[in-house]
Amino acid sequence: MISGWVDRLRGVSVRTRIMVALIALSGLTLAIAGTANYLVQLGDLHAQIDDSLRREVREFRALAETGLNPETGEAFTSAAELTYLAIQRSSLEENEGVLVLEDGAVRWSAPAPVPVRLETDTELVRQLLARPESGRVELTTLRTPTASYRTALVPVQLADDRTPARMVLAFDLNQELNELHRNIGIWAAAGTIALIISAAISFGLLKTLLRPLRALRRTAAAIGADDLDERLTIDGNDDLADLSETFNSMLDRLQDALASQRQLLRDVGHELRTPVAILQGHLELQDAEDPDDVRQTQALALDELARMTMLIDDLSTLASADRNDFVQPKPTDVGVLMLDVLDKASALGDRQWSLAGADTVKASIDPHRVTQALLQLCQNAVKFSAPGSAIVIGSDATTEPAADGTRHRTLRLWVRDAGIGIDEEDIAAIFDRFSRGRNGSRAEGSGLGLTIVRAICEGHGGRISVASTRNTGSVFTLELPI
Repeated sequence: MISGWVDRLRGVSVRTRIMVALIALSGLTLAIAGTANYLVQLGDLHAQIDDSLRREVREFRALAETGLNPETGEAFTSAAELTYLAIQRSSLEENEGVLVLEDGAVRWSAPAPVPVRLETDTELVRQLLARPESGRVELTTLRTPTASYRTALVPVQLADDRTPARMVLAFDLNQELNELHRNIGIWAAAGTIALIISAAISFGLLKTLLRPLRALRRTAAAIGADDLDERLTIDGNDDLADLSETFNSMLDRLQDALASQRQLLRDVGHELRTPVAILQGHLELQDAEDPDDVRQTQALALDELARMTMLIDDLSTLASADRNDFVQPKPTDVGVLMLDVLDKASALGDRQWSLAGADTVKASIDPHRVTQALLQLCQNAVKFSAPGSAIVIGSDATTEPAADGTRHRTLRLWVRDAGIGIDEEDIAAIFDRFSRGRNGSRAEGSGLGLTIVRAICEGHGGRISVASTRNTGSVFTLELPI
């Protein structure tokens, strides 16, 4: 049933749903409190009735134990005389009645002013006469078609009297409960009015409190594919302010991602335009009757297609850099890894390859990605250095104190060449997509190599740095936390 109500409320506003929930919760609280209050008062009422009956029984017994009529000073001669005097002297409570049964009939009843006339309820009289004599006082509840009674049955018999009697004291429970029910009804009416007032106040308060949500909705509706400049105004320091700040941060990230995507599309389009233009120009000018021209054009086409394939592969690698599984660290022997990289790098070009400081440390890194990054740096070193020049790859592990008192270990991997170096003004941009610097050749590489190296470093939680001197060489260093 609750899930059905939830489904119905999904089509209404958040303000209405919150208000309905608050009113329902308040109503449930009032209902529980009202029920508990009713049960407590009901128990108190029954206890008060029983206490009153016991008190009146004690008063009657005190009169009977004296054995003397206080009005005449003479001894009682019969149970009828005793009970008659007791009825006349009794101070009955509201909604209480009394009668005396003797010899299978009603002998005495309450004085005329008493409103509760037990003798008029024939079913009650029948039940009383049908009850066997127990010889002791009984407290019991009797029900008839018209009323319910809480009764005290008091047996009466004098020593010299052969005709016993039974005095019946009874409260009309229906009348007693009517007053309780009236009080509960007043309480319920007051609670209902309070709920209505609470609903009205809640409606106004929620309208104010949820204003940031409406602003968020308007902002989200105003955002288009070409306009991500809208932002929420942050007021206060509550949960809704946090939500607004989070939403603005999401828009910032989305705007940056879209800008990066557009820039990537422009860069890719620019990079592909050159090989496509080369292919188109040579195919248009190709002399199909000249075998040498056909072979040259074919070789050029294959070279340009290989460059486009490299570009596509590098773009695919960059696209996967945002995935959680792009880097898959595992315990790796750094010394063995560096020897493997040196062996592979020596095939990249005629250079004096050497290994420096190959540390035997064990580190949790992705050996495949780290090898990919180092070989990319080695390939760049070959590209921008002269044949026979020295290229050194190396590694070491350092330990540095942290602000929290702990010590952090860092694995440093580097590639050092003796090439042409990098202009200082180009260093900041060489890790951007398709950036080659002033000395870069547009005929070689995709322009994404260093971007991929940086992505691999960042995937390990590390960073890459470069130090370069013009016409002296460059050192690229990967710093990975271990």
